[in-house]
Amino acid sequence: MRRIGLIEVYTGDGKGKTTASIGLAIRARAHNFKVCYISFHKNPSKFKYAEQNILKKLKIDVFCFAKKHPFCDKIDFNKLRKDCLCALDFIKEKIYPKGYDLLILDEINISIRDGFLKEEEVISLLKNKPKNLEIVLTGRGCPSKIIESADLVSEIKKIKHPFDKNIKARKGIEF
Repeated sequence: MRRIGLIEVYTGDGKGKTTASIGLAIRARAHNFKVCYISFHKNPSKFKYAEQNILKKLKIDVFCFAKKHPFCDKIDFNKLRKDCLCALDFIKEKIYPKGYDLLILDEINISIRDGFLKEEEVISLLKNKPKNLEIVLTGRGCPSKIIESADLVSEIKKIKHPFDKNIKARKGIEF
């Protein structure tokens, strides 16, 4: 019997949202699930996100959209919005029909929080997902309508963080 895919949200100001989603991807892949990981606001050519390389080695499909981050890069709002909308079209047209078991939308909450995607656009995407597809949305600032539509919501709360002591992101730990 095929299971019903749920909608999961990992949000909050603490460290570990992407890490948790990657852990889930590895667990799912270990059970021979078909997994797709799509990142938003991450530029692998600039920051060398090594986790994306290992995911590919595990035969997890990896795609990157809207590679500029509103906090780190100078951005053109309209171009970034267009890139985010292209991602939604890609998911509907290319990902949904392929029979994936797990789809991770890493940092998509930033796209919504910063206005590159509208809540309604993402909710529509979620409502029209294949029945058996589990979807994980990560990123800070997840809006309440997305939280309401989710089946599982985990908030990762920052209590202390190395950034508070001006310790920069470390290779192999933060990226």
